[in-house]
Amino acid sequence: MIIAVDGPAASGKGTLAKRLATHFGLNHLDTGLLYRAVARALIDQSLNLSDEAAATRVAQALDFATLDEARLRGREAGEAASVISVYPDVRQALLEGQRRFAAQAPGAVLDGRDIGTVICPDAPAKLFVTASPEVRARRRWLELSKADPALSYESILDDIRRRDERDSNRSAAPLRKADDARLLDTTEMDIETAFREALRLIEAELSRKG
Repeated sequence: MIIAVDGPAASGKGTLAKRLATHFGLNHLDTGLLYRAVARALIDQSLNLSDEAAATRVAQALDFATLDEARLRGREAGEAASVISVYPDVRQALLEGQRRFAAQAPGAVLDGRDIGTVICPDAPAKLFVTASPEVRARRRWLELSKADPALSYESILDDIRRRDERDSNRSAAPLRKADDARLLDTTEMDIETAFREALRLIEAELSRKG
């Protein structure tokens, strides 16, 4: 079984995907970490994020098993990932690895921007998780300000809006809701409420498809 969870930054899709994977006993992949890993490697090697060829080489050599989630969670890696994720060759280099991950038994929950539309278009259950930019920015600010008290909410909101614009308007696999995905707006939900609703939507979809 494959569950596709898509949505913009800080919508809660990652947390929901992890919990759904645990609930159903499936593997989990945060595909955003792949792009963060490519971007981080470019930064570490003092390579320009605008160097599409270099980004593609890094993506082709990326080992999914060596992702350092703690190091890739920072604001810098997230913004850089949004820059390199517009490159079609980078996306193509990572596509087959994501599909291989999804095909592993007993199945997987993948979260990202294009899981239901490009990576696993035939997934039997799809969610598109969203929330208002202001709520997403506040969630991200509360998370990141623990490590950087000087970080402002306004700067995070600017980042969120810039990433939404970039992700939604890129030519390669833009962020969009798959036609057959269930919409989950978490603006007014805490994580427990969002998880219960996500579970309800997925179980209803799986039941409908038999």
